[in-house]
This record gives sequence, structure tokens and C-alpha cells, in this order.
Amino acid sequence: MRFSHADGIWTDFPELAAGVIRARGIAPGADVSAAITRFDAVATARLGDGAESELPEIQAWRRAFSRMGLKPTQYRCASEALLRRFRKEGSLPRIHPLIDLCNAVSLAFAIPVAALDVSRIAWPLQVRRAEGSERYETFGGEIEHPEPGEVVFADAEGGAHARRWTNRQSGLSAVRDTTSEVLIVAEALHGDAAADIARLVEALAGELRAHWGSEPVTAVLRRDAPVFEVKAAAG
Repeated sequence: MRFSHADGIWTDFPELAAGVIRARGIAPGADVSAAITRFDAVATARLGDGAESELPEIQAWRRAFSRMGLKPTQYRCASEALLRRFRKEGSLPRIHPLIDLCNAVSLAFAIPVAALDVSRIAWPLQVRRAEGSERYETFGGEIEHPEPGEVVFADAEGGAHARRWTNRQSGLSAVRDTTSEVLIVAEALHGDAAADIARLVEALAGELRAHWGSEPVTAVLRRDAPVFEVKAAAG
């Protein structure tokens, strides 16, 4: 299992900080309600009477989307989309305890967090510019092809597990009830990104230990140490 960002991503976005977690033993029966309540309270306090677009983490992603040629109010990073819904509705729908936990952490830190089913990825997986031939599967099962130059999570067989970087995750590797091993990726671009990513990884790893008894493997990637690599589970 190998995850990395292409050299070109680090060149174009030297401010990037990325946290990665590999966790085993995931099952759908965990009760993460108390943890979600804690993280939701942090998000509520951070938002106050303002909008998510005022948060430095979101502003940094908006600038990045503009640099990628995308309209920030049309294509929002995942954390902005979640915060927008949370601010309007007061809560997020429950899907799967791991997804719910990652969403709550994303709200609290205002940082995109992706959780991928390890068994559905043809390793290695890299964040890179698309060639245009990659295949992206929507949650409805439709196949799309990213635009050439678009930032995607691409695997060894040309599967795109995310489009427009942190905008939209693929249904192919989405966490489901049968998922037992996951790769979690959090990425940030704001001024305190490195420190906040480290705190996010520590917080999420602690929740994985508490709720699933997992012993996560974690890393904070940087330009001079851009690769996360661990042995995949047997079987």
C-alpha cells in the first residue's frame, strides 16, 4: 500500500500539508455519537455567527481551486460543503460510523478528510494531474472521465478515486458495511496547515483506537518525505 502526491503537486502547492492514516478492524457497529457531539460543538463554536467561507482553512482551498481554474463557489472542497450543510441544517446525516466520524473531524478542523476502502484500490495511489483517460465512478454507478490536468486520486489501473482534488470522492472506494481496512487522507493549505494536520491525525487516530481497537499507522507527509507506504492486510 503506497500513497503519495506527485512532484508537480508539491511544486504547484508547496504550502500543502497531508496527513495519512491506515486503520484495520473497521466494522459498522461502533457507536461514535459522543465523539461526533464533541467535534460538532467545536465546529459550531468556530462558525459562530459567520460563514464557513470566512475560515482560513476554507479560504486557502478556495484560492487553490481558483489556481486550478475552478470556480470556488461552484466546486467546493469537501470540508466547505460539509460545513455549509451543517450550518444550514444543524447536523449531518448518519451514513456509517467511520464516515460519520471523519465528517465530524472535518467539520471541527475545516479540513477535507477522505476515507477510502483499501480493498477497492489498485495500489499505488497518487494525487496527480489527470491524463483524461482515468475512470471515475459516481455514487450512482456512472463512469466519468476527469478533464486532462484535473487533480485526481489515481490508482495503478487508472481508477480515479477523487475528482477535482478534494471536491468529490468516488463511489468505487467509498466505505461500506463490508469495509474492514481504510486509508484516511486529510489535506490542508492554510498558514498553520502542518500543525493542524498533525493535530487532526492525532485526534482521529485516538478515536480509531477508542472505537475500533485499531492501532493506526500514521504519517504527516511533506515535500521532502512525500510517500506513505505500509504492508497491506493479507487475504
